[in-house]
Amino acid sequence: MALLTWILTNFWALLLFLLVLLVGLRIAWRIRKYGATREEFSYILRRSPFYFVVLVFCFFALSPFLIMFLHTFKTDGDLYRRPQPFIFRQEPTIEHLDALFNNTAYLDFIRNSVVVGVAVVIITLALSLPAAYALARLTGRWGERAGILMFLVYLVPPTLLFIPMFRIVVLLGLKDSPMALIVVYPTFTVPFSMWLLQGFFKAVPPELEEAALVDGYNRVEAFLRVVLPLSLPGIISTVVFTFTLTLHEFIYGLVFIANTRQRTLSVGVPTELILGDVYFWQPLLAAALIIAIPVGLAYNLFLDSLVQGFTMGAVKG
Repeated sequence: MALLTWILTNFWALLLFLLVLLVGLRIAWRIRKYGATREEFSYILRRSPFYFVVLVFCFFALSPFLIMFLHTFKTDGDLYRRPQPFIFRQEPTIEHLDALFNNTAYLDFIRNSVVVGVAVVIITLALSLPAAYALARLTGRWGERAGILMFLVYLVPPTLLFIPMFRIVVLLGLKDSPMALIVVYPTFTVPFSMWLLQGFFKAVPPELEEAALVDGYNRVEAFLRVVLPLSLPGIISTVVFTFTLTLHEFIYGLVFIANTRQRTLSVGVPTELILGDVYFWQPLLAAALIIAIPVGLAYNLFLDSLVQGFTMGAVKG
């Protein structure tokens, strides 16, 4: 705790030191690679304003997350009395993290969200991959019209559907169970994923499948061995967005599940940490930040695949 307190109270000094260290290492690397010439120093000076502007924009982009991180360790007095979002005027505390993990079902929320998200992604891919491929290869205007018609299902707001959906969930005996969400979520993830994948499959030239058929593959083998590997960036994009949709959904999770320990993050966190007009800001910000970090890392890890996937989807086959 003493080390954490020292790091938090000297957070900005440490961050500035780290930034200066990285800049120095970058300059040292360039000098070692290209030599300590006048041209090299002139190039570094010319590029300095550009990198300074980039750093300013990065700071504004990261400011919400920095505030969330710092506020997690602030006491109530430091947070509410003449608040200073970037500095500590009282000694930092971890009591809010302790309350989040020990006084709420936050870990259960994470487990339920992961289980529901993974199950929905598997179901969505199993249904949308063959459907999107069939629509992409359907000749004439009917294929495009059918794809648009199915995508319109995704645009129907949940506020119009949760009552009939609730009746179905009750009849199936799935109320107060994550299985209710696993059954219901594909009703909007499948149309969205099918519409997204259709554009990716259209970008794959049909001549490649015809060549595979000539080589002795049947239609299913040509799809699995030729089309799917070429459409992998689009599939990754679909997986990421499908999982994100399940994390963000609120209406169905609130209506179908009343048992606190069976809820997902999007419902469990606000219902546990917002009581009337009382907001437990520090645990709320900590809960949001903890789940935002792996999601942000996943987006950055698959950034190239996401960009390539959208580029493929923009090509009209």
